[in-house]
Amino acid sequence: MSTSPHRTPDDQPEDRRNAVATGRTGKPTDRQNAAASGPADQHTDPHHAVATGRAGHNGVLFAMCLALVLVVASVSALNLALPDLAIDLSAGNGTLTWIADGYTVALAALVLPLGAIGDRIGRRNVLVAGTVVFGAASLAASFADSTTTLIVWRVVMGLGAAMIMPGTLSTITAAFPPEQRVKGVATWSGFAAAGAIIGMLAAGALLEWFSWRSIFVSSAAVALLAGVAALLLAPDTKDEHPSRPDVSGAVCTAVGIGTLVFAIIEGNERGWTEPVVIAALVVTVLAFTAYAWLGLRNEHPLLDPALFGIRGFRAGAITVLVQFMAVFGFFFVGLQYLQLILGYSPLKAAAALVPVAVVVLPTSQATPHLVRRVGMKATMTVGLLLLSAGLFVISRLDVGSGYLPFLGGLVLAGFGIGLSGAVGTSAITGSLGRGRQGVASAMNDTTREVGSAVGIALMGSVYGSHYRSNLPDSLDRLPPEAAEAARDSAAAGLHVADQLGARGAALADGVKSAFMDGLSASLVAVGVIVLVAAVGCLFRAPKTPPTSD
Repeated sequence: MSTSPHRTPDDQPEDRRNAVATGRTGKPTDRQNAAASGPADQHTDPHHAVATGRAGHNGVLFAMCLALVLVVASVSALNLALPDLAIDLSAGNGTLTWIADGYTVALAALVLPLGAIGDRIGRRNVLVAGTVVFGAASLAASFADSTTTLIVWRVVMGLGAAMIMPGTLSTITAAFPPEQRVKGVATWSGFAAAGAIIGMLAAGALLEWFSWRSIFVSSAAVALLAGVAALLLAPDTKDEHPSRPDVSGAVCTAVGIGTLVFAIIEGNERGWTEPVVIAALVVTVLAFTAYAWLGLRNEHPLLDPALFGIRGFRAGAITVLVQFMAVFGFFFVGLQYLQLILGYSPLKAAAALVPVAVVVLPTSQATPHLVRRVGMKATMTVGLLLLSAGLFVISRLDVGSGYLPFLGGLVLAGFGIGLSGAVGTSAITGSLGRGRQGVASAMNDTTREVGSAVGIALMGSVYGSHYRSNLPDSLDRLPPEAAEAARDSAAAGLHVADQLGARGAALADGVKSAFMDGLSASLVAVGVIVLVAAVGCLFRAPKTPPTSD
């Protein structure tokens, strides 16, 4: 199969449904048909549709959702320990961002190629191996005595997570018969949304009695349990007709994602004109350009760039990307607001975010009915507008605002998350035929994790730079070590103020005020991105949802 080297935007694939919806004419190209439908795979094979483990479909669902929660919870759980890490390991804001994001960057960069390996050699095999890697790295991280060591082990945990994540949804869709598959996927989606809150609640409970190291020990234990459950309860499914590995696509996407996050974090830390930051941005552009150029010329690309020419697929990918950018970036800074400004314990801070899950889960369940009534474009746009509005509401808080205004913005954002997440995932999967659902699952995973990684990097960096620039001038009158600690992080600054006793009251007020300035700036930055995405959906998303063949 050949691809013209002079492809224009209008030549990009547009499936028959979207071609009609957008008024395009002309016969679909071979690549368009392949991208939208693809060859039949195990999803249409009755033998694979009924391949289950020892405990039937419920056992498969339990094992895969347990593995899923392990991966998702590890993105958010450590956020509760950031104040402790700042003091215990003398970690500044930039280092804290890397501790949180090292895991997510590795997961985002490797989820596509490792998912493809699972399709070839068996998804359960790769998933179980991933739980071993994840558990060993998590246990090793519990003994870390420096920020560098902790970041390294977090990256290795991300490698294990990238081995686990793709097989969870693909195993469910392969093991469940068509009439039960929708229910299985809906359950998976529910745990994917609730996993972050589950992780924070578990971490909050551990931090009430133990140190931050207990989070890693417990994660290792859950990884062991998830591996055993997968071995005992899940079938080992794989693609019966795998294509050749796309090494160039895997390298380009991994390099592009990694250098993008590096540039965002280090750009705010070192300055955007620093040679290393400029070099990272140049490499990012070159890597993604090479991915697109090579992918359009590869008969079996890791993720076909031509798919982004399908309007429903493109709209769904952007929606999921910006939603997770906002959600996990908010968790990174929002939990620190609850702990450092409101003085909540880790467990109370985690519980304060539970209303998000209470709103998101029923909203997600109601979204398909809403889409049938008002259409995909309207639902997607309103969801992103509500999410953006919630971020803007929270950005207006000050030191004395308390929890109720925070809760108001949280609930507003929760409705937006429920609407946009569900309709975004449906748009991705619905744009491709049944023979391409593995690709749809991989794209959904990738956009989630890339959004999470970029969101943490962006909000953490904007917060850190504004925090430092808004600290009071009186900081210079402190001993050099104390002043440097306060500049590194708000948690360290409040710790210094506490040690100063009565003399530290003014410093504490200044640190809290600077923290709120950083929080507000980071929320506005991401809120604007979500708002732009909402406007884009209003003008470019298909009115009606695509449906797979």
